[in-house]
Amino acid sequence: MTDTREFDLIVFGATGFVGKLAARYLLGAAPAGARIALAGRSADKLAAVRAEIGAADWKLVVADTTDQESMDTLAARTTAVITTVGPYLRYGMPMVAACAKAGTHYADLTGEPLFIRDAIDSYHDEAARTGAKIVNSCGYDSVPSDLSVYQLYRRSVADNTGELGDTTLVATLRGGVSGGTIDSGRAMMEAVAADRSKGAVLGHPYSLSPDRSMDPDVGRQSDLTLQRGREIDPSLDGWVGTFVMASHNTKIVRRSNGLLGWVYGKNFRYRETMGAGNSALAPVIAAGISGGIVAGMAVGGLLSRFGPGRAVLDRVLPAPGTGPSEATRESGWFRMRTYTRTSSGARYRADFAGLGDPGYKATAVMLGESGLALAFDDKPELAGVLTPAAAMGDALTARLRAAGMTIDVEPLG
Repeated sequence: MTDTREFDLIVFGATGFVGKLAARYLLGAAPAGARIALAGRSADKLAAVRAEIGAADWKLVVADTTDQESMDTLAARTTAVITTVGPYLRYGMPMVAACAKAGTHYADLTGEPLFIRDAIDSYHDEAARTGAKIVNSCGYDSVPSDLSVYQLYRRSVADNTGELGDTTLVATLRGGVSGGTIDSGRAMMEAVAADRSKGAVLGHPYSLSPDRSMDPDVGRQSDLTLQRGREIDPSLDGWVGTFVMASHNTKIVRRSNGLLGWVYGKNFRYRETMGAGNSALAPVIAAGISGGIVAGMAVGGLLSRFGPGRAVLDRVLPAPGTGPSEATRESGWFRMRTYTRTSSGARYRADFAGLGDPGYKATAVMLGESGLALAFDDKPELAGVLTPAAAMGDALTARLRAAGMTIDVEPLG
């Protein structure tokens, strides 16, 4: 495909905040001779981004999600596309449709299960037929989660220690929440307010599964958490609460298990938490994290249903397309530690860590390397609407390690 198309990779949404960060990263990370283009609605704004990042040789492609013909033309010109144009529920499906039709690989940053469910229902079969890998959630949501569990599985197979059982991620980080992420959350709230049946997609742990009848029968799996760390693994101190992106990331990991043939195991149970430390106030902090997430979803959903409420949210929340200063992005960091116990009793911990604000700098690296992996690397033959682990697990792991991120698995005890 690479030899017969004009471009290897197109960055769609290059004039947005994260799109520009991804484009800047690709300028230094792409192999010599890579044919990369910047795409968006405005030729003038694209030219300004190209000049700002110093990519004089890159071509520009004008395309708009409201014009399906322009989406189809864009997709037919390239091997792979990375897109930052969200909220994906509002603006993402035309690009998915175009890539599925053209057999073009695709990566996005969505944290919207409703969008992914719609993409699966509408375009998985066509993408599988054309060979397109439509890969969702290729940023901080949900690459660390997905690859950590995938690498735990790989290690358990290498050690012949059995299937994965109870598996828990503990996140610690320094970074902010982007306006785009918040706008995506609002788009989902508005969609549920307009159609209450969509709430089942958000609430069911296996709502993105390729076949629910094959999923592990392990009982109720709640994303809400408040407990001592040692209840997760004896080596873990302090308290943990609910991780803000648990409800999305857990669905991605469970979909990976299904796409890979349910190889993680018949008793695989997965959840995500956020470390609250081990001070005297730690349990209060953990409870506040969990309670704040529940309250925020409830209040946000209520306000999103009404015009005045949406106006309030517009005034108090970060606007789409905005982001922190370079100094703030550079000072951020993240560490995801995922603990599992296998069917033989073996315990492992996967560490996935990186420097830079996870929602901006680190996400730009993850998305950029996802695009390069889809454009250039050997990958599993699996096609359709996929997850990072199912589409490019080993290739993306190797790329992110080479980019400076820590991705390790070690036995415990």
